[in-house]
Amino acid sequence: MHKLANFIDAKALCRLPSVDALSEKISLQEQHLRWIFQQRKEIADVLAGNDPRLLVIVGPCSIHDTDAGLEYAEKLSSLKKDYQNELLVVMRTYFEKPRTRTGWKGLIVDPHLNDTHDIEAGLIKARRFLRDVIELGVPTATEFLDTSLYPYFSDLICWGAIGARTTESQIHRQMASGLPCPIGFKNGTDGNIDIAIDAIHAAKSQHLLCIPGTGEAPVAVLTNGNPNGHIILRGGKAPNYGIEHVLAAANKLREQQLNDRLIIDCSHGNSRKVAKNQLSVSADVARQIKTGDTYIAGVMCESFLIGGKQAMSGNELIYGKSVTDECLSWQDTKSFLDILAEAKASVKEKAEPELV
Repeated sequence: MHKLANFIDAKALCRLPSVDALSEKISLQEQHLRWIFQQRKEIADVLAGNDPRLLVIVGPCSIHDTDAGLEYAEKLSSLKKDYQNELLVVMRTYFEKPRTRTGWKGLIVDPHLNDTHDIEAGLIKARRFLRDVIELGVPTATEFLDTSLYPYFSDLICWGAIGARTTESQIHRQMASGLPCPIGFKNGTDGNIDIAIDAIHAAKSQHLLCIPGTGEAPVAVLTNGNPNGHIILRGGKAPNYGIEHVLAAANKLREQQLNDRLIIDCSHGNSRKVAKNQLSVSADVARQIKTGDTYIAGVMCESFLIGGKQAMSGNELIYGKSVTDECLSWQDTKSFLDILAEAKASVKEKAEPELV
């Protein structure tokens, strides 16, 4: 490993396992692989408007404690059955965190939360967690960030996102073109939606990728292109979840001959990073749905067992509370889902013909 000095100014940490070795170590039964395929199809059908339900991607801002994350998944597994006719509920299982400057970069990079960068342990933890969530019957969602790590877990993801900081990145668009699940592209941190529209176009095309494969050598592949790219309105310098923003984005998508249905992120710029504001955003989305909106395919929400967030300051962490962005509490999460399910149910009721 000393030869690395010829290629990069860095300190060697460890050799990572091959993708095959890790996927064999933490594998899924065939029935679960078929289930993942079916969840991806259902998500794609909602995005295309072929399924009347609303896609709801909900869960912790980031997974830092897999025990608390799994307890959340167990609760969500039970709760999502109550909404199965109105909502397609998918859990946020986010292991990588982009940082504007510095900060904790997520479970994969720093699984012990102590800057030891035990990335092999992080990959094992992340893959095992995804398997456990899937075995509970809960679809998984994540943000794909590191373009060299996704092969270790992308087979266990039902829906993925490319974040506001990386939507404009060509290598992320190329990665998205080969990912096996629907991919949402967030508008830029300044609110620019054009870069997300460009990203959808790019991801639809074929691209050459070099990815970790069998053995020690990478493999060159030609992707098929991702037909299920879509835009996520996440706010920017100002929120962009209102009807005027939805209509403007849908019009631009149509002009570009793209699917005009989209997802609204109720957090980030749309909540101004105040978790409780997500309830107000969901109420506005619900009003749009009730008044006949056909463009909103889904929403995103950050929630955990306990509301708010906490700092990783060396003190013992509060179980079930976010260490990154603020999250809704579990009780508020139920209110969030109630608001949206009621809106979808009311539209469905209006659409049903009256019995004579």
